[in-house]
Amino acid sequence: MTMKCDVLTLFPDIIRPVLEQSILKRAREKGLLEVAVYDLRDFTEDRHRTADDHPYGGGAGMVLKPEPIFKAVDRIRSCGESLRLILTSPQGRRFTQSVAREFGRETRRLVFICGRYEGVDERVREGLEVEEISIGDYVLTGGELPALVMMDAAVRWVPGVLGDPESAEADSFAASLLDYPQYTRPAVFRGFGIPAVLTSGDHEAIRNWRRRQALENTLRKRPDLFDEVDLTDEDRQWVEDLRKETGGR
Repeated sequence: MTMKCDVLTLFPDIIRPVLEQSILKRAREKGLLEVAVYDLRDFTEDRHRTADDHPYGGGAGMVLKPEPIFKAVDRIRSCGESLRLILTSPQGRRFTQSVAREFGRETRRLVFICGRYEGVDERVREGLEVEEISIGDYVLTGGELPALVMMDAAVRWVPGVLGDPESAEADSFAASLLDYPQYTRPAVFRGFGIPAVLTSGDHEAIRNWRRRQALENTLRKRPDLFDEVDLTDEDRQWVEDLRKETGGR
């Protein structure tokens, strides 16, 4: 399976260097990720290559024009593949680990339309039936960084990208839980040691310790995530005991 992506942007040089680094580069070299980057100015018709304009009705800032975006999408559609159009937008559905997994297993081309300035002409939403996705409740200068974040998170779910196929499943949020603490050598550093269970050789005990640590981490740092956690009876009892210990927190 190959994850296929297209990025429509006014600033392609933000995207391209990142594609040459780390996991995105390795995935592309393995043929498991294809990314085409389109400069929206290449789809303009005036000599100034104008891709944005003042909004009707006045107001601060500029708005991305609809014509370059529609033409770029038309170009991609001409390849004959099914598309899933994603507009990076603070108004969109929250990007989560489950959405990343969904994207990583998507058979359609993922087309990321990077918003800029005050946003995009509303006719892009109306005419292209885009799916708005937000990476958080804050405002960025543009949608290029969110597009990279989503591609990086999603490509981890493409079979063959990670050296260990279980890594994605074990990541934080994969099961709506935060990750358990990790340790490496040396066994003692500046007076800080590691939990004895990790050197016990008892794999079942290690598994149980990691599960409980993940539950404790989530309970202490992100209790809101517990609504989505699939808890066993043993988990529920342990969480209840922990809550009693911490005064119900």
